[in-house]
Amino acid sequence: MKEPRPRHTPRRRLPRRLLPHPLPLRLPLRLPLRGRLTLVTTLVFLTLGSGLLLLNWLSTQQLIEDNRSLVVPAVATVPVQPVNPSASPTSVPTNPATPVVPAPPDTAMEATPLTPAEGFQDFQNRVLTQLLTRSLLLLLVFTALAALLAWQASRRSLHRLTQVTAAARRISTGSTLDERLDLTGPHDEVRELGDTFDAMLDRLDRSFDAQRQFTAHASHELRTPLTLQRTALEIPLAQGRVPDDLKPALRRALDANTRTEHLIDSLLTLARGESHTRTPQPVDLADTVRTAVADLSGEAQVAKVHLTTTLAPAPVSGDPALLAQISLNLLANAVRHNHPDGTAHLTTGTTEANAFIEVTNTGPLLEPQEIPALFEPFRRGRTRTGNGLGLGLAVVRAITLSHDGTITATPRPGGGITVHIELPQRSEGTGSAGAQP
Repeated sequence: MKEPRPRHTPRRRLPRRLLPHPLPLRLPLRLPLRGRLTLVTTLVFLTLGSGLLLLNWLSTQQLIEDNRSLVVPAVATVPVQPVNPSASPTSVPTNPATPVVPAPPDTAMEATPLTPAEGFQDFQNRVLTQLLTRSLLLLLVFTALAALLAWQASRRSLHRLTQVTAAARRISTGSTLDERLDLTGPHDEVRELGDTFDAMLDRLDRSFDAQRQFTAHASHELRTPLTLQRTALEIPLAQGRVPDDLKPALRRALDANTRTEHLIDSLLTLARGESHTRTPQPVDLADTVRTAVADLSGEAQVAKVHLTTTLAPAPVSGDPALLAQISLNLLANAVRHNHPDGTAHLTTGTTEANAFIEVTNTGPLLEPQEIPALFEPFRRGRTRTGNGLGLGLAVVRAITLSHDGTITATPRPGGGITVHIELPQRSEGTGSAGAQP
Protein backbone atom coordinates (compact mmCIF):
# COMPACT_ATOMS: atom_id res chain seq x y z
CA MET A 1 0.00 0.00 0.00
CA LYS A 2 1.43 3.32 -1.05
CA GLU A 3 1.99 5.95 1.57
CA PRO A 4 -0.10 9.11 1.16
CA ARG A 5 1.75 11.80 -0.65
CA PRO A 6 2.34 14.85 1.54
CA ARG A 7 0.26 17.78 0.49
CA HIS A 8 2.06 20.84 -0.76
CA THR A 9 2.03 23.61 1.82
CA PRO A 10 1.49 26.95 0.15
CA ARG A 11 4.14 29.55 0.82
CA ARG A 12 3.16 32.29 3.19
CA ARG A 13 3.04 35.59 1.40
CA LEU A 14 4.09 38.70 3.25
CA PRO A 15 1.59 41.52 3.51
CA ARG A 16 2.02 44.18 0.91
CA ARG A 17 3.06 46.76 3.46
CA LEU A 18 5.92 44.49 4.66
CA LEU A 19 7.38 43.82 1.24
CA PRO A 20 10.62 45.68 0.70
CA HIS A 21 10.34 48.63 -1.61
CA PRO A 22 13.19 49.60 -3.88
CA LEU A 23 15.00 52.62 -2.58
CA PRO A 24 14.72 55.64 -4.82
CA LEU A 25 17.81 56.57 -6.73
CA ARG A 26 19.25 59.66 -5.12
CA LEU A 27 22.03 61.72 -6.56
CA PRO A 28 25.01 62.25 -4.23
CA LEU A 29 24.94 65.99 -4.92
CA ARG A 30 21.90 68.07 -5.68
CA LEU A 31 22.77 71.37 -7.27
CA PRO A 32 20.52 74.38 -6.77
CA LEU A 33 18.72 75.87 -9.74
CA ARG A 34 21.36 78.54 -10.14
CA GLY A 35 24.12 75.93 -10.32
CA ARG A 36 22.16 73.78 -12.76
CA LEU A 37 21.54 76.73 -15.08
CA THR A 38 25.22 77.63 -14.99
CA LEU A 39 26.27 74.03 -15.64
CA VAL A 40 23.85 73.61 -18.54
CA THR A 41 24.88 76.91 -20.13
CA THR A 42 28.57 76.03 -19.78
CA LEU A 43 28.10 72.56 -21.27
CA VAL A 44 26.12 73.99 -24.20
CA PHE A 45 28.83 76.58 -24.85
CA LEU A 46 31.58 73.95 -24.57
CA THR A 47 29.76 71.59 -26.94
CA LEU A 48 29.08 74.27 -29.53
CA GLY A 49 32.61 75.64 -29.17
CA SER A 50 34.10 72.18 -29.67
CA GLY A 51 31.98 71.69 -32.77
CA LEU A 52 33.03 75.07 -34.11
CA LEU A 53 36.67 74.25 -33.40
CA LEU A 54 36.39 70.95 -35.26
CA LEU A 55 34.73 72.59 -38.26
CA ASN A 56 37.36 75.32 -38.28
CA TRP A 57 40.16 72.77 -38.18
CA LEU A 58 38.62 70.72 -41.00
CA SER A 59 37.99 73.86 -43.05
CA THR A 60 41.59 75.00 -42.64
CA GLN A 61 42.85 71.60 -43.71
CA GLN A 62 40.61 71.68 -46.77
CA LEU A 63 41.73 75.21 -47.69
CA ILE A 64 45.37 74.23 -47.50
CA GLU A 65 44.74 71.18 -49.64
CA ASP A 66 42.84 73.24 -52.17
CA ASN A 67 45.71 75.77 -52.44
CA ARG A 68 48.52 73.25 -52.65
CA SER A 69 49.65 74.62 -56.01
CA LEU A 70 50.19 78.09 -54.56
CA VAL A 71 52.64 76.94 -51.90
CA VAL A 72 56.31 76.85 -52.98
CA PRO A 73 57.77 73.46 -52.02
CA ALA A 74 60.51 73.80 -49.50
CA VAL A 75 63.89 72.04 -49.86
CA ALA A 76 65.46 71.01 -46.61
CA THR A 77 69.27 70.66 -46.66
CA VAL A 78 71.68 69.36 -44.09
CA PRO A 79 74.50 71.76 -43.18
CA VAL A 80 77.76 70.86 -44.94
CA GLN A 81 81.09 71.32 -43.16
CA PRO A 82 83.32 73.61 -45.26
CA VAL A 83 86.47 72.00 -46.59
CA ASN A 84 89.69 73.98 -47.05
CA PRO A 85 91.09 72.86 -50.40
CA SER A 86 94.58 74.15 -49.58
CA ALA A 87 94.85 72.02 -46.50
CA SER A 88 96.61 68.73 -46.94
CA PRO A 89 95.46 65.67 -45.12
CA THR A 90 99.03 65.02 -44.06
CA SER A 91 99.94 68.55 -43.14
CA VAL A 92 101.66 68.97 -39.83
CA PRO A 93 100.88 71.87 -37.56
CA THR A 94 103.51 74.49 -37.17
CA ASN A 95 103.51 74.16 -33.41
CA PRO A 96 105.64 71.16 -32.59
CA ALA A 97 103.96 70.74 -29.20
CA THR A 98 100.62 70.02 -30.78
CA PRO A 99 100.07 66.33 -31.30
CA VAL A 100 99.56 65.16 -34.75
CA VAL A 101 96.06 64.03 -35.39
CA PRO A 102 95.26 62.35 -38.61
CA ALA A 103 92.73 64.13 -40.68
CA PRO A 104 89.26 62.56 -40.63
CA PRO A 105 87.81 61.38 -43.80
CA ASP A 106 85.87 63.77 -45.93
CA THR A 107 82.74 64.68 -43.85
CA ALA A 108 81.08 66.71 -46.48
CA MET A 109 77.46 65.56 -46.97
CA GLU A 110 75.43 66.36 -49.89
CA ALA A 111 72.11 68.21 -49.41
CA THR A 112 69.11 65.95 -48.99
CA PRO A 113 66.25 67.64 -50.78
CA LEU A 114 62.61 66.91 -49.82
CA THR A 115 60.09 66.14 -52.43
CA PRO A 116 57.38 68.80 -52.94
CA ALA A 117 54.75 66.47 -51.45
CA GLU A 118 56.82 65.86 -48.30
CA GLY A 119 57.54 69.57 -47.85
CA PHE A 120 53.92 70.49 -48.23
CA GLN A 121 52.88 67.77 -45.76
CA ASP A 122 55.35 69.07 -43.19
CA PHE A 123 54.03 72.61 -43.63
CA GLN A 124 50.45 71.43 -43.30
CA ASN A 125 51.13 69.48 -40.08
CA ARG A 126 52.85 72.44 -38.47
CA VAL A 127 50.02 74.85 -39.32
CA LEU A 128 47.23 72.51 -38.20
CA THR A 129 49.00 71.61 -34.93
CA GLN A 130 49.53 75.23 -33.96
CA LEU A 131 45.97 76.10 -34.98
CA LEU A 132 44.56 73.28 -32.84
CA THR A 133 46.68 74.21 -29.80
CA ARG A 134 45.74 77.88 -29.90
CA SER A 135 42.10 77.13 -30.55
CA LEU A 136 41.93 74.78 -27.56
CA LEU A 137 43.45 77.42 -25.28
CA LEU A 138 41.00 80.04 -26.49
CA LEU A 139 38.10 77.59 -26.06
CA LEU A 140 39.08 76.95 -22.44
CA VAL A 141 39.36 80.68 -21.70
CA PHE A 142 36.02 81.53 -23.29
CA THR A 143 34.36 78.54 -21.58
CA ALA A 144 35.45 79.90 -18.21
CA LEU A 145 34.12 83.34 -19.16
CA ALA A 146 30.84 81.78 -20.30
CA ALA A 147 30.48 79.97 -16.96
CA LEU A 148 31.11 83.20 -15.05
CA LEU A 149 28.63 85.17 -17.16
CA ALA A 150 26.01 82.40 -16.85
CA TRP A 151 26.45 82.40 -13.06
CA GLN A 152 25.95 86.15 -12.85
CA ALA A 153 23.00 86.14 -15.26
CA SER A 154 21.25 83.33 -13.36
CA ARG A 155 21.88 85.18 -10.12
CA ARG A 156 20.16 88.32 -11.41
CA SER A 157 17.28 86.34 -12.92
CA LEU A 158 16.68 84.17 -9.86
CA HIS A 159 17.02 87.02 -7.37
CA ARG A 160 13.49 88.21 -8.11
CA LEU A 161 12.23 84.63 -7.95
CA THR A 162 13.83 84.39 -4.50
CA GLN A 163 11.88 87.48 -3.48
CA VAL A 164 8.64 85.78 -4.50
CA THR A 165 9.54 82.68 -2.48
CA ALA A 166 10.54 84.69 0.60
CA ALA A 167 7.32 86.73 0.49
CA ALA A 168 5.20 83.59 0.11
CA ARG A 169 6.99 82.02 3.08
CA ARG A 170 6.47 85.08 5.27
CA ILE A 171 2.79 85.30 4.36
CA SER A 172 2.20 81.56 4.88
CA THR A 173 3.62 81.71 8.41
CA GLY A 174 1.69 84.85 9.42
CA SER A 175 -1.76 86.29 9.27
CA THR A 176 -0.97 89.46 7.34
CA LEU A 177 -1.75 89.84 3.66
CA ASP A 178 -0.76 93.48 3.24
CA GLU A 179 2.71 92.72 1.85
CA ARG A 180 3.29 93.08 -1.89
CA LEU A 181 6.24 92.23 -4.10
CA ASP A 182 6.19 95.15 -6.57
CA LEU A 183 8.94 93.55 -8.66
CA THR A 184 11.03 95.79 -10.88
CA GLY A 185 13.07 94.97 -13.94
CA PRO A 186 12.22 93.74 -17.41
CA HIS A 187 8.73 92.52 -18.18
CA ASP A 188 9.66 88.84 -18.37
CA GLU A 189 8.18 85.66 -16.93
CA VAL A 190 9.42 86.41 -13.41
CA ARG A 191 7.86 89.88 -13.48
CA GLU A 192 4.59 88.35 -14.69
CA LEU A 193 4.72 85.80 -11.86
CA GLY A 194 5.25 88.57 -9.30
CA ASP A 195 2.35 90.63 -10.66
CA THR A 196 0.09 87.57 -10.61
CA PHE A 197 1.15 86.84 -7.04
CA ASP A 198 0.34 90.42 -6.00
CA ALA A 199 -3.08 90.21 -7.65
CA MET A 200 -3.78 86.97 -5.80
CA LEU A 201 -2.79 88.62 -2.50
CA ASP A 202 -5.11 91.55 -3.23
CA ARG A 203 -8.00 89.19 -3.79
CA LEU A 204 -7.22 87.13 -0.69
CA ASP A 205 -6.85 90.26 1.42
CA ARG A 206 -10.25 91.54 0.30
CA SER A 207 -11.81 88.15 0.92
CA PHE A 208 -10.39 87.76 4.44
CA ASP A 209 -11.22 91.37 5.28
CA ALA A 210 -14.84 90.81 4.22
CA GLN A 211 -14.95 87.65 6.27
CA ARG A 212 -13.62 89.43 9.37
CA GLN A 213 -16.07 92.29 8.93
CA PHE A 214 -18.96 89.85 8.55
CA THR A 215 -17.92 87.99 11.71
CA ALA A 216 -17.58 91.22 13.68
CA HIS A 217 -20.86 92.66 12.46
CA ALA A 218 -22.79 89.42 12.96
CA SER A 219 -21.40 88.98 16.46
CA HIS A 220 -22.21 92.56 17.34
CA GLU A 221 -25.77 92.29 16.02
CA LEU A 222 -26.37 89.05 17.94
CA ARG A 223 -25.49 90.66 21.24
CA THR A 224 -28.72 92.67 21.44
CA PRO A 225 -31.21 89.77 21.06
CA LEU A 226 -29.15 87.63 23.43
CA THR A 227 -29.24 90.38 26.04
CA LEU A 228 -33.00 90.67 25.63
CA GLN A 229 -33.39 86.91 25.99
CA ARG A 230 -31.26 86.82 29.13
CA THR A 231 -33.25 89.69 30.65
CA ALA A 232 -36.56 88.02 29.77
CA LEU A 233 -35.44 84.85 31.55
CA GLU A 234 -33.83 86.45 34.59
CA ILE A 235 -36.73 88.78 35.52
CA PRO A 236 -39.39 86.05 36.04
CA LEU A 237 -36.89 83.94 37.98
CA ALA A 238 -35.94 86.87 40.20
CA GLN A 239 -39.61 87.76 40.85
CA GLY A 240 -40.55 84.18 41.66
CA ARG A 241 -43.29 84.05 39.01
CA VAL A 242 -42.01 80.81 37.44
CA PRO A 243 -43.45 77.45 38.52
CA ASP A 244 -41.00 75.12 40.18
CA ASP A 245 -41.26 72.53 37.41
CA LEU A 246 -40.17 75.14 34.82
CA LYS A 247 -37.25 76.59 36.75
CA PRO A 248 -34.71 73.91 35.62
CA ALA A 249 -35.60 74.55 31.98
CA LEU A 250 -35.20 78.31 32.38
CA ARG A 251 -31.85 77.89 34.12
CA ARG A 252 -30.63 75.64 31.29
CA ALA A 253 -31.76 78.30 28.84
CA LEU A 254 -29.81 80.92 30.82
CA ASP A 255 -26.71 78.71 30.79
CA ALA A 256 -27.02 78.28 27.03
CA ASN A 257 -27.48 82.02 26.66
CA THR A 258 -24.34 82.65 28.71
CA ARG A 259 -22.31 80.21 26.59
CA THR A 260 -23.55 81.91 23.44
CA GLU A 261 -22.51 85.30 24.76
CA HIS A 262 -19.06 83.95 25.56
CA LEU A 263 -18.83 82.52 22.05
CA ILE A 264 -19.78 85.87 20.52
CA ASP A 265 -17.23 87.67 22.69
CA SER A 266 -14.55 85.22 21.56
CA LEU A 267 -15.49 85.69 17.90
CA LEU A 268 -15.30 89.46 18.30
CA THR A 269 -11.89 89.15 19.94
CA LEU A 270 -10.71 86.85 17.15
CA ALA A 271 -11.91 89.31 14.50
CA ARG A 272 -10.19 92.18 16.30
CA GLY A 273 -7.02 90.13 16.67
CA GLU A 274 -6.86 89.41 12.95
CA SER A 275 -7.40 93.06 12.07
CA HIS A 276 -4.49 95.51 11.92
CA THR A 277 -6.31 98.80 12.48
CA ARG A 278 -5.16 99.84 15.96
CA THR A 279 -3.07 102.45 17.74
CA PRO A 280 -0.05 100.86 19.51
CA GLN A 281 0.41 101.70 23.17
CA PRO A 282 3.11 100.66 25.68
CA VAL A 283 2.24 97.44 27.49
CA ASP A 284 4.18 95.24 29.92
CA LEU A 285 3.37 91.56 29.59
CA ALA A 286 4.22 91.03 33.25
CA ASP A 287 1.36 93.33 34.24
CA THR A 288 -1.06 91.44 32.01
CA VAL A 289 -0.03 88.16 33.65
CA ARG A 290 -0.61 89.59 37.13
CA THR A 291 -4.09 90.70 36.09
CA ALA A 292 -4.88 87.29 34.56
CA VAL A 293 -3.71 85.48 37.71
CA ALA A 294 -5.91 87.70 39.84
CA ASP A 295 -8.95 87.08 37.60
CA LEU A 296 -8.55 83.29 37.42
CA SER A 297 -7.19 82.49 40.88
CA GLY A 298 -10.67 81.54 42.12
CA GLU A 299 -11.26 79.19 39.16
CA ALA A 300 -7.81 77.67 39.70
CA GLN A 301 -8.61 76.96 43.37
CA VAL A 302 -11.86 75.25 42.41
CA ALA A 303 -10.03 73.15 39.78
CA LYS A 304 -7.21 72.43 42.33
CA VAL A 305 -4.54 73.80 39.96
CA HIS A 306 -1.54 75.41 41.62
CA LEU A 307 -0.43 78.65 39.90
CA THR A 308 3.18 79.89 39.98
CA THR A 309 4.77 82.83 38.19
CA THR A 310 8.26 84.15 37.50
CA LEU A 311 7.76 87.66 36.17
CA ALA A 312 10.37 90.00 34.74
CA PRO A 313 9.69 93.18 32.77
CA ALA A 314 8.56 92.39 29.22
CA PRO A 315 7.83 95.74 27.52
CA VAL A 316 6.03 95.60 24.17
CA SER A 317 3.88 97.91 22.08
CA GLY A 318 0.38 97.09 20.88
CA ASP A 319 -3.29 96.99 21.76
CA PRO A 320 -3.56 96.75 25.58
CA ALA A 321 -6.89 94.90 25.55
CA LEU A 322 -5.74 92.31 23.02
CA LEU A 323 -2.36 91.76 24.70
CA ALA A 324 -4.15 91.28 28.01
CA GLN A 325 -6.32 88.68 26.27
CA ILE A 326 -3.16 86.68 25.43
CA SER A 327 -2.28 86.18 29.09
CA LEU A 328 -5.90 85.56 30.09
CA ASN A 329 -6.51 82.95 27.39
CA LEU A 330 -3.21 81.17 28.00
CA LEU A 331 -3.84 80.93 31.72
CA ALA A 332 -7.48 79.90 31.21
CA ASN A 333 -6.32 77.17 28.83
CA ALA A 334 -3.74 75.99 31.37
CA VAL A 335 -6.33 75.83 34.17
CA ARG A 336 -9.30 74.37 32.31
CA HIS A 337 -7.35 71.69 30.44
CA ASN A 338 -5.53 70.39 33.49
CA HIS A 339 -6.12 67.73 36.11
CA PRO A 340 -6.65 68.03 39.87
CA ASP A 341 -3.46 68.85 41.82
CA GLY A 342 -1.89 69.99 38.57
CA THR A 343 0.36 73.01 38.06
CA ALA A 344 0.55 75.98 35.74
CA HIS A 345 3.65 78.19 35.59
CA LEU A 346 3.84 81.56 33.81
CA THR A 347 7.11 83.29 32.92
CA THR A 348 7.80 86.68 31.34
CA GLY A 349 11.08 88.30 30.34
CA THR A 350 13.14 89.62 27.46
CA THR A 351 15.73 88.33 25.01
CA GLU A 352 18.06 90.39 22.82
CA ALA A 353 15.30 91.93 20.69
CA ASN A 354 12.03 90.40 21.91
CA ALA A 355 9.87 90.14 24.98
CA PHE A 356 8.32 86.78 25.78
CA ILE A 357 5.61 85.10 27.80
CA GLU A 358 5.65 81.37 28.45
CA VAL A 359 3.03 79.15 30.05
CA THR A 360 3.76 75.58 31.10
CA ASN A 361 1.03 73.38 32.52
CA THR A 362 0.35 69.76 33.32
CA GLY A 363 -2.55 67.94 31.78
CA PRO A 364 -3.45 65.18 29.32
CA LEU A 365 -0.71 63.58 27.25
CA LEU A 366 -0.50 65.14 23.78
CA GLU A 367 1.16 63.94 20.61
CA PRO A 368 3.28 66.39 18.57
CA GLN A 369 0.97 66.03 15.55
CA GLU A 370 -1.97 67.23 17.65
CA ILE A 371 -0.41 70.61 18.47
CA PRO A 372 -1.20 72.51 15.20
CA ALA A 373 -4.91 71.64 15.45
CA LEU A 374 -5.15 73.27 18.88
CA PHE A 375 -4.59 76.72 17.33
CA GLU A 376 -7.40 76.36 14.80
CA PRO A 377 -10.83 77.82 15.62
CA PHE A 378 -13.27 75.34 17.19
CA ARG A 379 -10.61 72.61 17.21
CA ARG A 380 -9.69 70.69 20.35
CA GLY A 381 -7.35 67.80 20.99
CA ARG A 382 -8.84 64.34 21.30
CA THR A 383 -7.74 64.11 24.94
CA ARG A 384 -8.57 67.69 25.93
CA THR A 385 -10.85 68.12 28.89
CA GLY A 386 -12.94 71.07 30.06
CA ASN A 387 -15.86 72.88 28.51
CA GLY A 388 -14.02 75.42 26.38
CA LEU A 389 -15.21 76.62 23.01
CA GLY A 390 -12.00 75.81 21.14
CA LEU A 391 -11.26 79.48 20.46
CA GLY A 392 -8.80 80.36 23.23
CA LEU A 393 -5.54 79.39 21.51
CA ALA A 394 -6.88 80.51 18.12
CA VAL A 395 -7.43 83.99 19.55
CA VAL A 396 -3.93 83.92 21.09
CA ARG A 397 -2.39 82.98 17.74
CA ALA A 398 -4.30 85.67 15.84
CA ILE A 399 -3.32 88.41 18.31
CA THR A 400 0.32 87.29 18.36
CA LEU A 401 0.68 87.25 14.58
CA SER A 402 -1.09 90.59 14.21
CA HIS A 403 1.53 92.08 16.56
CA ASP A 404 4.40 90.65 14.45
CA GLY A 405 5.16 87.99 17.03
CA THR A 406 5.87 84.27 16.96
CA ILE A 407 4.19 81.45 18.87
CA THR A 408 5.48 77.92 19.46
CA ALA A 409 3.92 75.06 21.41
CA THR A 410 5.51 71.79 22.48
CA PRO A 411 3.98 68.89 24.43
CA ARG A 412 5.47 68.02 27.81
CA PRO A 413 6.77 64.46 28.26
CA GLY A 414 4.59 63.83 31.32
CA GLY A 415 1.50 65.48 29.89
CA GLY A 416 0.43 69.04 29.28
CA ILE A 417 1.83 71.69 26.97
CA THR A 418 4.30 74.58 26.91
CA VAL A 419 3.33 77.67 24.90
CA HIS A 420 6.04 80.26 24.20
CA ILE A 421 5.21 83.65 22.66
CA GLU A 422 7.70 86.31 21.58
CA LEU A 423 6.79 89.87 20.59
CA PRO A 424 9.03 92.72 19.41
CA GLN A 425 10.48 94.43 22.46
CA ARG A 426 9.77 98.08 23.13
CA SER A 427 12.86 100.25 23.48
CA GLU A 428 11.90 101.62 26.89
CA GLY A 429 10.10 99.17 29.16
CA THR A 430 8.07 99.60 32.27
CA GLY A 431 7.10 97.22 35.00
CA SER A 432 8.89 95.50 37.81
CA ALA A 433 10.31 92.08 38.29
CA GLY A 434 9.02 89.74 40.81
CA ALA A 435 8.30 86.18 41.72
CA GLN A 436 5.18 84.75 43.19
CA PRO A 437 4.81 81.25 44.52
